[in-house]
Amino acid sequence: MNDPRPPYLRIVADIERRIAEGELRPGDPVPTTRAIMSEWGVAMATATKALAALKQAGAIESTSRVGAVIASRRLPSRSAGGLERDRVVRAALEIADADGLAALSMRAVAAKLGVATMTLHRHLDARAELTQLIADAAFAEIEYPEPPPGWRSHLRVAAQLQWAAYHRHPWLPRLVSITRPVALPGLLAYGQWTLRALDEVGLDPGTRLHVYGTLVNFVRGTAINIESEAGAELDTGLTSKQWVAARLPFEGPLIARITEPGAELDLESLFAFGLERLLDGLATVITPRGLRR
Repeated sequence: MNDPRPPYLRIVADIERRIAEGELRPGDPVPTTRAIMSEWGVAMATATKALAALKQAGAIESTSRVGAVIASRRLPSRSAGGLERDRVVRAALEIADADGLAALSMRAVAAKLGVATMTLHRHLDARAELTQLIADAAFAEIEYPEPPPGWRSHLRVAAQLQWAAYHRHPWLPRLVSITRPVALPGLLAYGQWTLRALDEVGLDPGTRLHVYGTLVNFVRGTAINIESEAGAELDTGLTSKQWVAARLPFEGPLIARITEPGAELDLESLFAFGLERLLDGLATVITPRGLRR
């Protein structure tokens, strides 16, 4: 099966692998733009984009005398007797999934791994970096299908993939920023795959970006309720539908003012209904070009 990721992300992943396996060690020079162009057969823009993504991810850093080198705080490989970054991120993910972001700390991760807290502080700047890494790892779990034909079907699938990621990790919506995105491989892969839906519709760059941001923001805004809804269900022992039914004998007239007999609303129906109405709205921007699908 062909790798669905764009070329620069495949380069990022390969260099990340070399770092994890100890082939590239902290302080080693980073492959130059020309070296990347030659080895991977890509254009200069692609090589430059890969290096920028690696720097954003904290994999490389700039020095005054050597230039770009492998970052000294990157976790060493297990073969070197240290901790793999993936192992640290996986431990942090498990803590967040089990107990929420409030329980996530460098101390908690160190305790789960059975190492001293200072061991992590030598390789990670702070908890903020750890939350970025687990958000990226959550998006990296997404398995992208072959894009369906038509911009609407493609964007629908993209929204559903994002929605499913939020269900797997209810804390995730709180870490996703629309206006201050972080250039990490998993997040970038989602953006690239989603934006492919708009490749052939002839939108100007500003409109294209707003279409993407509007979709992502709708899914995130709806999903922000998943965590609180799960907590409410745990506290009451009732789903949202069961809660409404239980309140009807006492507050029937009040509830009847905002609902209809037999009608039901939950997060899943709200997401599905809202998504289709959002796509209807986006069609007014795209379809004047005769591209309704």
